[in-house]
Formats: sequence, structure tokens, C-alpha cells
Amino acid sequence: CFADEYHWKDGIGEKSQRKKMINTHWGGVTEDNSFGTHEFFNFCEMVGCEPYLSGNLGSGTVQEMSEWIEYITSDNDSPMTQLRKKNGREKPWKLKYLGVGNESWGCGGNMSPEQYSALYRQYQTYCRNYGDNHLYKVACGPSADDYNWTKVITENIKPCHTNAVSLHYYTLPTGNWGDKGNATGFSEDEYYKTLEKTWYMETLVKRHCDILNVNNPENNIKLVVDEWGTWYNVEEGTNPGFLFQQNTMRDAMVASINLNIFNCDRISMANLAQAVNVLQALILTEGERMILTPTYHVFDLYKNHQNAELCYSSIADERQEGYDLPVISQSVSVNCDNEMTITVSNCSLSESKTIEADICGFEFNSVRARLLSGNAGAHNTFDEPENVTIADFDGVTKNERGITFTLPPCSVAEIILE
Repeated sequence: CFADEYHWKDGIGEKSQRKKMINTHWGGVTEDNSFGTHEFFNFCEMVGCEPYLSGNLGSGTVQEMSEWIEYITSDNDSPMTQLRKKNGREKPWKLKYLGVGNESWGCGGNMSPEQYSALYRQYQTYCRNYGDNHLYKVACGPSADDYNWTKVITENIKPCHTNAVSLHYYTLPTGNWGDKGNATGFSEDEYYKTLEKTWYMETLVKRHCDILNVNNPENNIKLVVDEWGTWYNVEEGTNPGFLFQQNTMRDAMVASINLNIFNCDRISMANLAQAVNVLQALILTEGERMILTPTYHVFDLYKNHQNAELCYSSIADERQEGYDLPVISQSVSVNCDNEMTITVSNCSLSESKTIEADICGFEFNSVRARLLSGNAGAHNTFDEPENVTIADFDGVTKNERGITFTLPPCSVAEIILE
């Protein structure tokens, strides 16, 4: 939401001279713009990640967005290039992912899909490719089950205008934005209801992809799920606008289920919008101390899927008694090193589950596996940072048809066949 009030020129140049503003969405604090374009792109280079910008469509201008792209990526002799060099960056950066507006149906302008489609086509026209930098443009897609938004924008925004549309959906245990439930100290019923609500992502992905399949059968407009995860009441004593919450094995199960759902052809990217200290974060910090969350460890278990080829897989699964909830979640891929990665989780809090997996059309000689498990409320703290962590898993047996293994309750496994 901050993106559509952000004006990038306030965040460049001498820090002491940068314009201040009030962050009206998150905490009402004064934003001093000390972390701007240079700081962000330098940070991305340091940690080796792809930048993803959300351009200001809501309160910004076409010129402003166009000049930001030029400032970042152009090496031509132009005013924006010279301004970047004056501010200390000689060579342009690389920028692939560009969101043109954020949540334009809500905090990004309260627009109709027709209004947004027209503005999107206009704004993206002036977001140029400079040199060998090629933008991957992401149009603002729907909030949760607003299927009409997807239908209208994909009727009006063509592949020549965009590479993908976004989807936002958060998992709230209660379904009530006023009282979302707590990150810790929850009941068994709250645990299962949280997972039940996160499985709704499968319905959302399927139905939005059905619309994309009709309006873009060529499959060159992808789905980007760039805001997802759990959202609870903030931790007591913290600023409500900072959205700080703990992270337990329940969140690990949510991450596992969602990442298995996201392992599909139409989805080109899926990211937790907040990586550190906010909502379902991978990392929590306190001063100089840092801990890795159970969600972080799930991402570690799933990383071998990245850049791999999705394999067809299915499971004869049961439902959790009393809930509309599959007990087992899974997905499978094969990478360029001819490794098959199977990620699978067992959401039951009381029962281990034995899985007999037939592996068809794939020859393998060895198996290695890792496991994350614990009671649903288990979490890491700054005093006990290793309460929840990954362990080697030696419980996978190779047989004539494939593999057999038993998952303990509330667990996530990575199994690699090679």
C-alpha cells in the first residue's frame, strides 16, 4: 500500500536532504527515505536476489514511473543517467520484475478493473527496455476470489502489454480482520481451521488459471502470487502498524501447503511480500540478534524445486476428521541434474502417515531426505533459536516400485532421488 504513495525521487541523493513523509498505512511513523533506490539495489546485489519494484500508479505520474526505470537501467547519455551517476552509481542496475501499481482495487486507488486496465496500458507503454535490460511486467491482479477482476483485465491487457498478473490472498485463522487470532497459544481447532483456510489457495489458483486459460490460451500471461501467508494479531507490546508476529510449526505447514500449490505451470513466481519481522517472516531480528523461523526452513526444504520441471503427481489422500482439509500435501519436480525432488507434509497433529510412492518412468540409485517436525506451537526465540530446525531423515526406503516412508505428525519432508 505504501508503494502508491511513494515518490522515488524523494529517496535519492544526500540522505540528510531527503524529503520526509508520514507512512499513513503502517504505523503512522515518519519515513525519512534513507533507504531508497540506491540502498535497495545495492542490498539486492549484496544478497544475490532479483529486485522487484512496485511502481506508483495510484498517486504518481506516467513520467515519474518512466523516469524511474530510466534512472535504474539506462546507460544512455540522458538526464536520468547523469542524475544516477551524480548520486554515485556509474553503471546501471539490472531490473527484471516491475509491478505497475499495487492493489489498485483497494489501497492503490480503489479502481474498477476497467479503469485500471486503461491506466495500466498507458503506464506500461513508457516503461522502456534500455540496453539489454528487459522488464517482466506484472499487472495488478485480483484480491482473493475477485474473478471478475481477472476476467476484465485479461480481456483488456494483452501479452504485448504484460507478462503476468498478480494474486493476493492471506490466511486468517478466524476469517475476521478485526480479530485474526494469535500467532502462538492457539488451540488444535484453530490450527486445523488455519490450514483449512490456506488450502483455499488451491481453489483460487485453479479458478483464476481457468480464466487465464480462456483469455490467454497461449499461456504467455503467467500468475504471480506476490502476497500470501498467515496474518495474525500483532505481538503484544509492538506497534500494530508494524505487523510483527511469531512463527510456529503451524506456519511451516501453511508454507508447505502453499508452495506445493504454487508448483504449477501458470505460476511464474510466488513470494512472501514480507521477509523480515513482518507477518509470516523467514527471519526475525532483535538488535544484532537474528533467528530463522520454521517458514525459513520450509523454504530451504523446497529450494530444489526452483528452475526444475514440474512432474505429474497425485495421492490417494484422506481428509482430516471434522475439517475440509487434506491430510497430505505434496508436489514433485525433476531438475537439470536429473534429481527428483518430492516435498510432502503431514498436517495431522496425532497420527503418523505411511506413504507408499510409486515412481514411474524415473530411474534412481540413491535417496537422501531431510525433515522438519515438531508440535504445532513450536517456534524459535532469541534465547532458544534452535527449537525448530531441519534434521536428516533416514526413514525413506527404496523398493521395486519406488519408495516408502512414514511422516511423523506435523512435519514437512524433502526427499531427493538421484
